Amino acid sequence: MTDSSNSTSSTKKSAFITGASKGIGLSVARALIADGYAVTITSRNAAEIAQVATELGAGTRGVACDVKDPAAVQAEVDAHVQAFGGLDVLFVNAGVGHFGNIADLSIQQWQDVIDTNLSGAFYTVKAAIPALSKSGGYIFTLSSLAGKNPLPGGGAYNASKFGLNGLSEVMNLDLRDRGIKVTQIMPGSVATHFAGHTPDAEKDAWKIQPEDLAQLTVDLLHMPERTLPSRVEVRPSRPPKK
Repeated sequence: MTDSSNSTSSTKKSAFITGASKGIGLSVARALIADGYAVTITSRNAAEIAQVATELGAGTRGVACDVKDPAAVQAEVDAHVQAFGGLDVLFVNAGVGHFGNIADLSIQQWQDVIDTNLSGAFYTVKAAIPALSKSGGYIFTLSSLAGKNPLPGGGAYNASKFGLNGLSEVMNLDLRDRGIKVTQIMPGSVATHFAGHTPDAEKDAWKIQPEDLAQLTVDLLHMPERTLPSRVEVRPSRPPKK
């Protein structure tokens, strides 16, 4: 684990974001910083997360952490609470995708997807519950429309996102008496680096942009306390005709 920290102890609100060296996680970090939050951002890539934390500036902790390791996740959540005096928002975003016919999908690929997208989400939430209970915090899980729509070659990914949706719905029931809100965000096609894609400003212009989901996150945080959009499906408004 590597910690690239620009943090100082503070009473301001704070957020812990997994998978935040690029794409959706990074856009959410930027939006929350602009909204007044201190943030911890994580990634498995130590060099990338250190560079991003430096770019984001004061009030940012950048740590290398693999969400498949529950002890590492717990240590980093505890360090966040120590650095910032608490935790208000958890954005569960770390994810991988291996795709292929179920007959050809390897056991290692299956385990990598399930252990990251589903078990990793559980480990992250489990580590954060005590701090979020104290703050009356908010958990966002970044799922997908693949969490309700099976696709050929999506055996592992579909299973992980169907499972994440179920986990998120149960978390809502189990944690609301602690004052914790849970929203699952389910986007369709997003212009990110996911699964080896290289975003192209022109070709991906029709897709959801990472900053769109970041804006959605901030908007949800500003909803009236009495109201909870527990599942938000997000689609490109004008996808190409097939």
